[in-house]
Order: sequence, then C-alpha cells, then structure tokens
Amino acid sequence: MQLNNLLRLLRPLLLLIYCSLLSLASSAQTPSFLSDSLDSYIEKGMKQWDVPGLAIVVVKDGKVIARKGYGSTAITEGTPVNENTLFFIASNSKLFTGTALAHLEYKGKLSLNDKITKYYPGYKLYDKTSTELVTIKDMLTHRIGTKTFQGDFTFWNSTLSREEIMKRMRYLKPSNPFRQDYGYCNSCFLTAGQIIPKVTGKQWEEYVTDSILKPLDMKNSYALSNGIEERHKNIALPYTTSYSGLLKEVPYDRWDNLAPAASIVSNVNDLTHWLQFQLDSGRYNGKQILPWAVLQKTRDVNIITSSRKSSLYPVHFRGYGLGLFSADYNGKQIFWHTGGAAGMVSNVCFVPEEKLGIAILTNNDNQNFFECLRYQVLDAYLNVPYVNRSEQQLSGFIAGEKATLLEIEGWREKTKSHSYNLPEKRGPKPPLLMELYTGDYSNQLYGKITLKKYNDYELQITFHSHEDLLGSLEYMGGNDWMLRYNNIEYGVFKTQFKVQNKKVISVDIKANDFVEYDSYLFMKDPAAKIIR
Repeated sequence: MQLNNLLRLLRPLLLLIYCSLLSLASSAQTPSFLSDSLDSYIEKGMKQWDVPGLAIVVVKDGKVIARKGYGSTAITEGTPVNENTLFFIASNSKLFTGTALAHLEYKGKLSLNDKITKYYPGYKLYDKTSTELVTIKDMLTHRIGTKTFQGDFTFWNSTLSREEIMKRMRYLKPSNPFRQDYGYCNSCFLTAGQIIPKVTGKQWEEYVTDSILKPLDMKNSYALSNGIEERHKNIALPYTTSYSGLLKEVPYDRWDNLAPAASIVSNVNDLTHWLQFQLDSGRYNGKQILPWAVLQKTRDVNIITSSRKSSLYPVHFRGYGLGLFSADYNGKQIFWHTGGAAGMVSNVCFVPEEKLGIAILTNNDNQNFFECLRYQVLDAYLNVPYVNRSEQQLSGFIAGEKATLLEIEGWREKTKSHSYNLPEKRGPKPPLLMELYTGDYSNQLYGKITLKKYNDYELQITFHSHEDLLGSLEYMGGNDWMLRYNNIEYGVFKTQFKVQNKKVISVDIKANDFVEYDSYLFMKDPAAKIIR
C-alpha cells in the first residue's frame, strides 16, 4: 500500500521528467544552427548580399522544421514575404518535366529512349547523326554536345513559339561530341516537354498541373508564368544588382514558350508538399501519388558533370538525372537543382537518407546567398564542421563586382566627352559616317536586328524576336563601342564593328552570362536600305 501511494505521488514528477527527456531528444535532432541561429544568419546575409526578400522551408523526418519568409516583396511599398509569397522557381521546373515523362514511360505511353523524330519527323539538330540518334533521355540530360545556355539569347523572353524554338535548334552548332559532354540546355527540355502533348493530348502545363500539382495539393503553384504578377498580389518583385551595384527592379520573365524548362511559379508552402513527396518515396499525406520507380528513374545519373573534389564543400562526384543533380555530400547522397529567372534565384534540395528537404526562394538574381544558406543547412544536418558559408564567399563576390563596375565606369568616362549641348567638349566622332553603320543585320540562329542612328555618337538596336528589348551602341573611341540594353539584366559590354575598306561587315552582340555565355556575330545585310 505504501509503495502504491509513493508511486501515485511520484507519477506527476516522473511524467514531467519523461516529457523533458522527449523534448531534449527532439531538440538534439534539430541542429543549433536551425534552432538558435537561422533567423540572425538569414537577416545578416540578406543585408550583406542585398536580398530584398527570401523564403525558406526545411523538412526533416516528415516534419516542418522551418517555413518562413524574410524581408519584403519589394524595396518600396512591398509587403512582408511569407510562406505563401510567390517566386519564379525557374529551372526547378525541370524535375517536374522529368517526373512527368518518367511516369509516362512507367505507364507504357512512351520510352525515354524513343527518338525525337518518332514524334517530330521533321526535327533536326546541327548534324545528321545527332538528328537520327537523339532521344527524349538525351534532351532531359543535357548531352547533345552544345555549350551551357547555348541559344538562350535567342529563346529567352522571345516572341518565338515553342515550335519555332525547336526548329531553330538545328542552328546550335555543338562544341563537343554528342552524348559525351554535359552542356546545360533549356531548349532541350522544351523539346522533351513537347513530347507530352503527342502522347497524352494535353499540353505540358495542363498535364503537369493535373498529374503533379493538383495531387500534391500545390494549390498556389502555377505551371505558366506569363503575366502572373497581374493575377496575384502576393508575389515578389524581381531585382538585380548586376552592372550597377544597386538594387534595380527588372521585368518579369516571359518564357511560357520555354515552359517545360523554366516556367513554374510557386512558394515554400507548396514546395513543402513537393519535398515531402520526394522524401516519402512518392507518397503525400499517406497516399501514393506516383510509383517509387518513377522517382528512382529521375534520380539515376545519366551523365557525369564533375568527378573532381570541391575546394569548398565535401563533394567529390556530381551527375545529372532527369532534371536533377546528384552528388555525394560528406558521405550522403544529395539531390538538388537551382533556378535562375530575371531577378530571382532559388534552389530545391533533398537528402533521402536523412529525410531532409530544403527549398530557398529569393528575389535578387545577382547573389550567392541562396546557395550559401542551403549548404549551411546541409552542413548542420550532415555533421560538417561549421564554416560561415556566406562570409566564405562574400569577399570574392564583392571583389568581382567592384572590378566589373570599375571597367564599366571607365567606358562611361569615355562617352562623357560627348556633350551634345557643348560642341567644343565633344570627343572624336566614329571613323565612318553614322549612316554607314545603320541598317539590318542578321544571325542565322537569332534572325534580324536593325540599327538606327540615334545621334552623332549613338545607335539604337531593335531586336526583332524580342518585342520589349532595345539596345544602344555608344561610340567610345578607336573602334570601341559601349553596348547597353533598356533592360539592365542583359548587361553592359564593350564591342566592335568589323570594317573592311570603309564598309561595315558585322557587329558583335553580347548579353549577360546569366542569359548566354557566347556573343552573337550579326552580319550586315548589303541589300538593306540605309536608315537615316
């Protein structure tokens, strides 16, 4: 009797101790960086990297550890970013495309080894052999031999239709052998996505919505992005600090024509569902949405992207599946992708062995904090000794930006001598009459641009495949011209005309590496009329 009375008296104390132990066990599973330092780390990093708004979700063992917004949707008159704030997720759309096609193969509707010409008999790549061999899987794994981003200046934000983009891919001259080397290709993903309507009767956006977004209850995610800002208020504005050092708002991308590669708009609330689905073998809320074999197919490495040890991270090998990168990270296998839209960069990452998922969305495209933060979370969970990833990379980034701005300022100093109201202060005029530079120029891939005289020192460029894009060429002296765009996203560069016997032959046009790495040579049309 006395023992029973003692136990009755001790029961509340024992219960309290038990609950405390459970709490301590739970806390032990959440690294201190997440429980104690996440807010301060993000807030400091956003200031250092000029990030107006950021949203993050971290999922572990089926539970949401963090899901929160920071900063504002806009630098003036913005609203606080929250878990429902929309961002362009850009190339994080690719895994949705890869998943859809892997599922169609699972259902017997197609084979990923089907040739593109089976569905598009007139489709062509640059050479005959690649045309005859190229498959859906080749398109989904960036292995047709072209350079990373090749063709994107032509396709990105253009007025070209999906079919016209596919047709122009025949002009993408490969720099590497077919299926040997990795070269990130947005038009390839478009081409793969265009197989979906051939076998389902539904456009890519309809099929992805019906088969993935809706079953995962991603109610505020949208497969197409053109004009999204006009339909939804809680959306981040896009910004960049490129080429000016100051946060400048840039236009929203218009790339529904590249939809299977880049068009999805989402938020961290909905991406929580996507991560839980990835971490639970294709299940969501206990229901099998897609077979586990489909997810496995997207994760199988089809091409190696690197086999060298990283100097910054505990990574040795990297490969690419179907819209998804794979790597080792301190002994664990991680999967991820990044997304870059004008004014927005993001990443989505998951580690199935640890049941860990991360998504980070931001609205300044000229920063690497979104990646530093991802690696900081990975470090915390995968027992990597603490290194402040943001500070590790910030000084190098700042130095690179300063060098670029100093170079541009040097070009601008040369054009300041062109004082149009003070003739005595004007610098040297171009070596030829301005009228001789004007006219139509063409590039086989891009098509036509037109140069018109703006004043005695400056030409205006009209890009015929981009309805809102204009450029200018301002003379700097010698044979140097400063190339600028009405959209700062495209960059500021020094360029030259090729002239023979006082006759203009061509001009070199470059865009931001964010768009495409290589410049385009536009040949002057000798038959074009001079535009005065």
